[in-house]
Amino acid sequence: MIDVLIIGSGGAGLTSAIELSKSSKNIVVLSKTFPTASQTSQAQGGINAVISNEKDSIENHINDTLKSSHSLGDKNSIEYMCQNGAKTIKWLDDIGVPFSKDKDNNIAQRQLGGTTNPRACYSSDYTGLKILHTLYDNAIKKDIKFLNEHMLLDFIVVDNCIKGVVALDIKNSEVKQILAKEVIIATGGYSGIYHKYTTNSTATTGEVLSASYRVGCKLSNMEYVQFHPTALKNNSILISESARGEGGYLVTSDEERFTNELGTRDIVARAIFKKIEKGEDVFLDLRHIPKEKILESMPQEYNIALESLGLELDKDLIPIKPVAHYTMGGIQTNIDGKTNIKNLYAVGEIASNGVHGANRLGGNSLLEIITFGRKIAQNIIENNENIEIEDKEYDIFLENKKLIDSIYDLPNILNFYDYKKDIGEMFYNKVGLFRDESSLQSVITNLDYIKDKIKQMGISDKSYNYNTNLKEFIEFINSIELGKIIVNSALQREESRGSHYRTDFEQENPDFEKEIIIQKDENKKVWDLL
Repeated sequence: MIDVLIIGSGGAGLTSAIELSKSSKNIVVLSKTFPTASQTSQAQGGINAVISNEKDSIENHINDTLKSSHSLGDKNSIEYMCQNGAKTIKWLDDIGVPFSKDKDNNIAQRQLGGTTNPRACYSSDYTGLKILHTLYDNAIKKDIKFLNEHMLLDFIVVDNCIKGVVALDIKNSEVKQILAKEVIIATGGYSGIYHKYTTNSTATTGEVLSASYRVGCKLSNMEYVQFHPTALKNNSILISESARGEGGYLVTSDEERFTNELGTRDIVARAIFKKIEKGEDVFLDLRHIPKEKILESMPQEYNIALESLGLELDKDLIPIKPVAHYTMGGIQTNIDGKTNIKNLYAVGEIASNGVHGANRLGGNSLLEIITFGRKIAQNIIENNENIEIEDKEYDIFLENKKLIDSIYDLPNILNFYDYKKDIGEMFYNKVGLFRDESSLQSVITNLDYIKDKIKQMGISDKSYNYNTNLKEFIEFINSIELGKIIVNSALQREESRGSHYRTDFEQENPDFEKEIIIQKDENKKVWDLL
């Protein structure tokens, strides 16, 4: 019997696994991809922490984070994260993360948007990638068991208590029941619904949120999606905030600067989008920065621009646009990562524990996943409750087996990839940086229309080995339910606050200084779309 099943092998999941390995518990990490493909690698700019009180303070970090949250942040969670920042960096340093160093051989720090001081520790512009690979190396050394290429289909919940999960083995399309005494969800966010308009990988599709909703988890602040100001205009590849942190400018075609480049992401992204809406092009300008400094501090960004566009950061203007990057909403948890389902935890981008509120501060995401990944594991180790699970085939497992069989029988008259593309474009234009009731309602109408067409869709690949067509169809089905949750949350918040901007309610409203909670009253059976 598995003691702790971790869903997701990014920074949060791996941190929890490594911390749990100190105990005698049987730990298994289940992941849709391989760990090194996790979204953590996209956190390039740095990880915030106050490691010296000479020019900065923990109180400054707390205040910057609270300000960025637009009064939706939970002060207790924020204080815990910021107060433990230096410990988190030391832990990462101790396990081998190769942080960049300054001239005195101390960990180097740069300033990111919305912060009052340079406090982002970094590894050139590969920070998330270096952290992720170091975590994975340590997990391998500790013989932690991985179930890679397994996609979560549903949670097994009985009497509001987790019993395990149902998963699809992508290698052979087998539906499996995996029982566990405790489950940690660490699968990342849901920006993938903005298909073609996101910096996220194709695996970040949010189906685990749909599954958690079906079993009664509370979802909080799902309307909050952060748009990164600087992605390449032609393909949405991320250009890290480190580019602006190192002194980059944002300019129009006439080379005029028009906004504070180190403002919070919501403000900077909207300023760029307004220019683009007026028909202007917007560029990232690093030409005033010596090439030697660019190659030292931003080698990845230099190579991305060169390989994608044939442009050089030290010589050329780089055309950019804002795209969906990070989701502040997710499964509601307390400071200990507990959900409203007994023995079910959530951590990282999929969790809504109050550290980001209405707008995430650049550099806080990596700090959150490591700090709370460790905290949740420590709490589980200290929990000596004797948990018993009946070893049987649960109904939800049998229902999922039938469901997968039924997908193979669908006629495949309509190509669901066309509708997936439509949803991505629709969300970017109508559930993006600017929203209003009419546009949001039209998205609900279109999602219902697509839902009614599901039975005419299906998969063209009828094989069972590595059927990515099947995996992507399951992701697509879930995206319809997830999309409606996001839009309904946005409709309920009749104000503009942080990354949620309603053109029909342009001011912050004190009545909405609270979370928007979405929860099912009764458990659904598997997807009601088929």
